[in-house]
Amino acid sequence: MSVQPLSERLRRLIDANGPIPVPVYMAEANAHYYATRDPLGLAGDFTTAPEISQMFGELVGLWLADLWQRSGAGPAAYVELGPGRGTLAADALRAMRGAGLMPDVHFVETSPVLRDAQRQRHPDAQWHDSLATLPTGTPLLVVANEFFDALPIRQLVRTEAGWHERLVTVAEGGFAPMPGPRVPAAALPASAPPGTIVETSPASLAIARQLAARLIAQGGAALIVDYGHTEPSAGETLQAVSAHAYADPWSEPGERDLTAHVDFAALAASVEGLTVHGPVGQGEWLEAMGISVRAEALAHAAPERATEIDTARRRLTEPDQMGTLFKALAFTAPNWPLPAGFPS
Repeated sequence: MSVQPLSERLRRLIDANGPIPVPVYMAEANAHYYATRDPLGLAGDFTTAPEISQMFGELVGLWLADLWQRSGAGPAAYVELGPGRGTLAADALRAMRGAGLMPDVHFVETSPVLRDAQRQRHPDAQWHDSLATLPTGTPLLVVANEFFDALPIRQLVRTEAGWHERLVTVAEGGFAPMPGPRVPAAALPASAPPGTIVETSPASLAIARQLAARLIAQGGAALIVDYGHTEPSAGETLQAVSAHAYADPWSEPGERDLTAHVDFAALAASVEGLTVHGPVGQGEWLEAMGISVRAEALAHAAPERATEIDTARRRLTEPDQMGTLFKALAFTAPNWPLPAGFPS
């Protein structure tokens, strides 16, 4: 039996019940998108840092292993949220093994396609649909690379009549946003001109709080690497990517990747009882972790790949590449040591 295209299902939903909130549109679109394809690599729609170079995952692994050693080197579980093809985990776990850390591996992943890819590299891993089923009673070493940017966002738009929830309706050629119900404006900029958009991500804050509760109860640390801003700011950041190019986010939902900038200040402020480190630029963090030294060692071992290795290093660290827009934020449990790579 053929599966009804997501765009058709959304049209039927809107025709029956009226326009839908932006987070519903984004959640439905990304759930379908990730469930039906491997989006990574040249043949996909985008490339992430672990796919660019092994150095990224190795330094993540060393960051975790260093914290683990200084915390007492007891039992621990490696947890990755949205682990893609398992590339980051493969590089991180290899680096951890070199430091004597061999944790159980847990992936929070809902895509059956990506679970299959992860299983090829990590047959002994355990998979979870959410944080709720992660192990208890042992410290968690959590990594979330380009995970929060794909979580649903809420959009509020200013009109002449005030602030409104932004909804999505059917339009010629696809879908389109429109102002919906009025919302209280107490926490919104009163002087913003009509057309101003403010974004929030309740789903992101909920997951950050779940992580905080686990780390407080069990010990451990979390490293979040993603693209976004360090201070709250108005403006629309919802975007779509298809075949490594920007696309219309309101067209062909479920067939292209939808993301939005992560509000790192909101994430940091949402957790209580933990120590928050950063955010700092990805390039700054990688340099502090020794990426240049690692690049030199790899180039020395494989001189024929020296240009390729340096190109990857620059792509990950340079301000006009991923070095500034992408940022690193860390949470550590009470009584855990200060992590490397962040200003003390």
